Amino acid sequence: MEGKAIIAVRLRAAREALGISQKQLGIRAGIDEFTASARINQYERGKHLPDLLTAQRLAHELGVPVSFLFEPDDDLATLLRLVGPLSKDRLRALITTLGGNAG
Repeated sequence: MEGKAIIAVRLRAAREALGISQKQLGIRAGIDEFTASARINQYERGKHLPDLLTAQRLAHELGVPVSFLFEPDDDLATLLRLVGPLSKDRLRALITTLGGNAG
């Protein structure tokens, strides 16, 4: 999947999982209310790519890590979505359990 297509798919899936409209997401992410729906629609169709700051705000409002929006592997994206909301302590414990260095 191409970069724009990945973000389009992930953005739409996360938004629909929350049950909010394109306009609601855009406004929550700080996009002007008169262009919010059109901008999110363009992102979800892959016509335009949000800049990093906008992607970070969108991810925050969707409750997912920004890396989720860019991850091409579906399984890894699911994992990112699941571990993203964990506290730092729980995330470190999970890393240790998986055999990694929790730094």
